[in-house]
Formats: sequence, C-alpha cells, structure tokens
Amino acid sequence: MKLISYLHQGQPGWGMSTDAGITPLHSQLYPTLLSALQAGKLEEIAAAAAGQVPSLQLGEITFLPVIPEPGKIFCVGHNYEEHRIETQRDKTQHPLLFMRVAESQTAHLQPMLLPPESVQFDYEGEIAIVIGKAGRRIREADAWEHVAGYSAYNEGSIRDWQKHTLQFTAGKNFTATGAFGPWMVTRGEIADGEELTLETRLNGQVMQRTTTESMIFKIPVLIEYISTFTSLQPGDVIVTGTPGGVGAKRTPPVWMKPGDHVEVEVGKVGVLSNSIAHDVPQA
Repeated sequence: MKLISYLHQGQPGWGMSTDAGITPLHSQLYPTLLSALQAGKLEEIAAAAAGQVPSLQLGEITFLPVIPEPGKIFCVGHNYEEHRIETQRDKTQHPLLFMRVAESQTAHLQPMLLPPESVQFDYEGEIAIVIGKAGRRIREADAWEHVAGYSAYNEGSIRDWQKHTLQFTAGKNFTATGAFGPWMVTRGEIADGEELTLETRLNGQVMQRTTTESMIFKIPVLIEYISTFTSLQPGDVIVTGTPGGVGAKRTPPVWMKPGDHVEVEVGKVGVLSNSIAHDVPQA
C-alpha cells in the first residue's frame, strides 16, 4: 500500500492512497504516520480501513514529507560506483554517512528552495527507506524485517557550502532543499532485495539513471552498519545514495535554478516532483 502524510484544510493527517483517492487513517491515538509506526500498529490500522470508500482526492490535499519529523535521517555518500568515480573518491570498506535535519526536508509538489547564499544547487535522486521496527546491532540477515517501506528522495545539495570543510553538514541542511515523497510504498509491495530502478530528470532531460544492483553497500549492509553505533527507531530514514550524473560533475556544471522542474522516479514507488524557487530571506 501507499501511505502519505498531508495537510487538508490546514490540518495534518495521513492515510492510504489508491487510484480511487485517499482513505484517511489518522486518529486521536495515531495522529501521524510516525506515531502508527512507533506503536507497531500500521498493519492493524490499514486492515481496519480495508474496503472503506476513499473520502479525499489528491487534488484536495497538500503533500507533506512522508515522515515530516523523523528522529534521524541518515544519508549515504558515494554509494554507487559511477558516482564514486566521478567524485574521485577512494574506495572504502565502510559506508560514508552524514545526517540531515527534518527542517531541510520538503514534500512532493512543494518547491525546493535555493538559498540566497549560493547558486550551486544540485540534484541527487535517491531511494529512501523508512524504518518500521526498532533495533540495535541488527544482523544483515535480519535487516529486511526492520524496513517499513520505500520512498523517493531528492537529496538536494548546496555544493559550495558542502565544500567549506571535509564534513558535508552545511551544504546538506539548508531549509527545504531535500524532497521526500510522494508516499511510502510498504515493504510487502516490493520483494526484499528486488532490483529497483532510479531515474532523475531535470526539465524533462534524464540526468541520472541506474538500478539498486549498482549500489556498493546494499540496504541490509547499511542497516547493519548504522545500527551498530546507534539504535534505529521506527520512522528513522536512510537515504541510500545517488548515482553518477550529478550536476556538479558535468562540463559545464549544471545547477538547478528557480523555475526549473525536477523529478526523481523510483521503480514500483512512483515519481517525486518538485519545482525550484528562491528562498526569500525574512525581513
């Protein structure tokens, strides 16, 4: 099933999306998708709603990031060989990790914001996984049991700020630069380890194209590694890396600018679509 977080008439909610529309699933007990994940009630809630007639249409809601307030957002750098080569990074025995904050996220059909401090706004199409079951020191063989589902992510990067130091934090956390959505497709809809396609398009032109077979560190490896040093909790997000073809490594470089339209398509998940707009400084 496809689960979304949204605003309707100014009020937050979450629900199940089908071709017929949206079935709201929020309640006083479980007002958010995150709260349902944390309680381990996702399947129970969805089963109780089975057969209900959808009461909302996608055109009536404003998308929110799939998990608007994740406890942790882990991002994986240089996890596709083509991207590692284009960035001239040495091979490593361990995943390269950095973190984003919730404020850096935006949603499907919402603008990704170019800050006034830079013009070097780069796209990074990625596949995100949402954790559904808590765990520490999770074995690779058990990792899939901790996955709630899959989504698309555009891990937008402010490249000059990213390069201020050896750490990526500044360039990865400007407000509303990372898009997350449109929904989470639950684990049961996609076979564990199934090959998924990933494609990024800027103004209709294909900029990145790959499959998960090209990942250097596969999803179970990432879960095992991350859960070794911290507990993974329901609603935590792992953004699994971008392939080759980023704008910064093209000749000349290609930067996203206001008025541009960018799409990230993940096979069996869907298309995450965003415009680019100026982040207007507040007076």
